[in-house]
Amino acid sequence: MKRLALTCLLFIATLLNGFVQAQPTSYSTKNNKAIKHYEESQKFIALNQQKSVDMLNSAIEKDYNFIEAHALLAELLAYNGKFDKAIEQYNITFSINPNFYQNNYFFAGRLELKLGKYKEAKEHFEKYISARSVNHKMDDEANLYIKSCDFAIESMAHALPFNPLNIGPEINTSEDEYFPTITADDQMFLFTRKLSLPAGASPYGLPYQEDFFYSTKQNGKWTTARGIGNNINTPLNEGAPSLSADGNYLFFVACSDDNNYGAGRQGFGSCDIFVSRKMGDKWVNPHNIGSPVNTRAWETQPSFSSDGKTLYFVRGIINEQGHKQGDIYMAQLKADGKFSHPVRLGKNINTPFHEESVFIHPDNQTLYFSSNGRVGMGGLDIYMSKRGADGQWGEAVNLGYPINTFNDENSLLVDSKGKLAYFASNRAGGIGGLDIYTLEVDSKFKPENMTYLKGKVYDSKTKKPLNASFELIELDSGKTVMQSESNQLTGEFLVCLPTNKNYALNVSKAGYLFYSENFSLKETKDISKPFMMDVPLQPIDTGVTVQLKNIFFETNKFDLKPESKAELQKLISFLNLNSTLKIELSGHTDNTGDKKFNTTLSHNRAKSVYDYLIANGIATDRLLYKGYGDTKPVAPNDTPENKQKNRRTEFKVIGK
Repeated sequence: MKRLALTCLLFIATLLNGFVQAQPTSYSTKNNKAIKHYEESQKFIALNQQKSVDMLNSAIEKDYNFIEAHALLAELLAYNGKFDKAIEQYNITFSINPNFYQNNYFFAGRLELKLGKYKEAKEHFEKYISARSVNHKMDDEANLYIKSCDFAIESMAHALPFNPLNIGPEINTSEDEYFPTITADDQMFLFTRKLSLPAGASPYGLPYQEDFFYSTKQNGKWTTARGIGNNINTPLNEGAPSLSADGNYLFFVACSDDNNYGAGRQGFGSCDIFVSRKMGDKWVNPHNIGSPVNTRAWETQPSFSSDGKTLYFVRGIINEQGHKQGDIYMAQLKADGKFSHPVRLGKNINTPFHEESVFIHPDNQTLYFSSNGRVGMGGLDIYMSKRGADGQWGEAVNLGYPINTFNDENSLLVDSKGKLAYFASNRAGGIGGLDIYTLEVDSKFKPENMTYLKGKVYDSKTKKPLNASFELIELDSGKTVMQSESNQLTGEFLVCLPTNKNYALNVSKAGYLFYSENFSLKETKDISKPFMMDVPLQPIDTGVTVQLKNIFFETNKFDLKPESKAELQKLISFLNLNSTLKIELSGHTDNTGDKKFNTTLSHNRAKSVYDYLIANGIATDRLLYKGYGDTKPVAPNDTPENKQKNRRTEFKVIGK
């Protein structure tokens, strides 16, 4: 309530100050009764706006050509959302005296832009510019709006295909549903539902309550949505949910107030970001992610990247004019489990105006967000930006008409395949107020192709599910592009794999040998089917062997390729963590070619790994190496695929 009151006071102060500065030393009327009604109307703006409107109408009755009364009435009507009537009043001022107050052309144009009256808006902005004002901020806005009018007219003349479909009664009800989020495997859908409350039902006197509901997919269809549970939902409002790609983490926003309701959730400011972790199929009590992400400002609309370590969110303020202004930030999850100091995204994302509804696609390269500070259809439009090879975000691209209109558009979600977008709308024909709809994504606005790896981690001996750490490394650069964990109770995991790159995957847990796999996706054509793979982890024990699947050599050579470094560093870390282990490194070949050559080649390859470990601080008395040639195949040498399996590097535990 305090924020709303402050906004009203700021509006009134700005409005009156503007009129005092703009008005001439004498009024445009000589009618004393009209002047008296006008001056009295200003006294009531802060207390009773309707009475102020009535007095302005009385002033106009006394003198229809009283321009100041029409202009102030236009401002009050605009503030109360009566845009058409406000525009009528501005047009009356122009007909009386087109040169009386040039800023009125700007104000009228802004209202016309809100209503999609692009031709009229452009004419008024151009008249404002032609008056050679000295308000550089308004000049910049007017030039932006002129470009937006041109963009909107052109976009409407070349409308994109648009056929939104209601997602159905399993999710939508007579209540409002909005802010959707979905897992990368398209199996869990979570959203906000606004529940109307009978008078007296809320212990805090609230007329409604925002809670999270979720649906799972069975046989290709969404089940009837149900509440996420009392560990997350409270008698107060929860909003702006963001599921991690694997569905194991939920980030959301909760707000506190001066009465410290907060349902036990103490905050740093008015609205903070919280997180909960999934244990089995239950969500644990959420906790505030803390400083430096959360501050005395309001933080909202989190989006957690599929890399498992990057949080995007909106941080906002109420500016001096009483308007909401937000910017998009990102923070990195550090090794200690806390987030780094947030960084404001650059000028290709943020503007001096307002940004919100940030969504990072599971490809970790495509960002969707809303802004009212760029060329668009007016109000908040949805834009897309892609991250380049240099790590910088590219120029934002407007998604066009009719996805964007003169209304505010936000909260767009795109599934991992880049096929369907989800958004909330109160369009005619829905089930309730705001319903969630799906829409096929136009090819121009698709994210990068990607797939995912899904399965379960378990103890190879007991078959018991395990909570293990995942690390996905881009082989060409050696950069870790994803960090995650399997579910603590079920051992289930999901790892996103953007295509056109090659990856090394490492799975590790204390007391177990690590597991490695590689995925070559540069030449992948069919991404419709994900990788399904369970991961058996072997307890550390003498005689157990691990295949190093990300050690690479050139054909018939034993020089380590640069892509091998990530796996070698993982092996070094493992040996340092288990400082008493002794291992034998072994090289193996298929049966192609001369056996003596193969034995020598395998011996030299094992020695190359041995030499790398020694050079990086592993003691020689902990290591042996040997080449076995083709004497220990793991598959028949009868196909190219099986021969590839036999060409391998391994290590075996020979002492604990």
